[in-house]
Amino acid sequence: MNPNLILITGAGSGIGLHLAAALFDRGFTLLLVDLSTPAIEKKFNGSSAVHVMTGDISKAETWNHAINLAKNLGQPISHLINCAGVIRPGFVADYALADIDFHLDVNTKGTILGTSIIGKEMKFQGFGHIINIASLAGIAPVSGLSLYTASKFAVRGFSLAAAAEFRDFGIFVSVVCPDLVDTPMLTTQLDYPEESKLSFSGPKKVLRPEDITRVILELMENPRVQVCIPETRGFLAKIAGAWPKIGELFRANLESKGRKAIQKRK
Repeated sequence: MNPNLILITGAGSGIGLHLAAALFDRGFTLLLVDLSTPAIEKKFNGSSAVHVMTGDISKAETWNHAINLAKNLGQPISHLINCAGVIRPGFVADYALADIDFHLDVNTKGTILGTSIIGKEMKFQGFGHIINIASLAGIAPVSGLSLYTASKFAVRGFSLAAAAEFRDFGIFVSVVCPDLVDTPMLTTQLDYPEESKLSFSGPKKVLRPEDITRVILELMENPRVQVCIPETRGFLAKIAGAWPKIGELFRANLESKGRKAIQKRK
């Protein structure tokens, strides 16, 4: 499937911005959405191939506006890549109740709305590829990040179900589950060292946005339903998710490793 118009959410920073730059360099036309767009404007300097939208992806009107913009451009949305995401670490006994909406509105509702509304357009046009960014925390639960975990479990589950439903209409749905990535969300977690210790329990070399971009570019060429980055950590997450008691056997060691990694970074 040749890309026409590629819609990316969360394009103002992190994975979304890096991915947008890589696709721009390949000559694709982009529709970039974020609540904050100055970094996008600076990066692409008013290029005619980049169309910028300020919008809240947890609102249906944002997605309908994107569809109308695409129709005005005369280009169907061939790819939707949901990169928008937020995190605010906190233990269940401590986080503010407002944090529930904070995570679910962006991470979950935004992704589900986009997949639903843009997916219906893709069904009408007979082609499309939706790529949703979840997390390894959407496979194995991460204490201290219970709300983030819940939001990403939902994204992963919804994406897998949607993939089965859309397949017969020529539409691919993929879900990408990365380990910790060096983005502003990583910086946020450093402010919550005790809550975030399991996030930093992986390899010493943290993933970078270019690692996720590379996988997404490969997915666009050869769609798959689910990809874990790296696959080795994905395998361990699947074991911990399927058999929580086994995961608990390694908790103390992983927490210790995570604490040391955070101390080193700070």
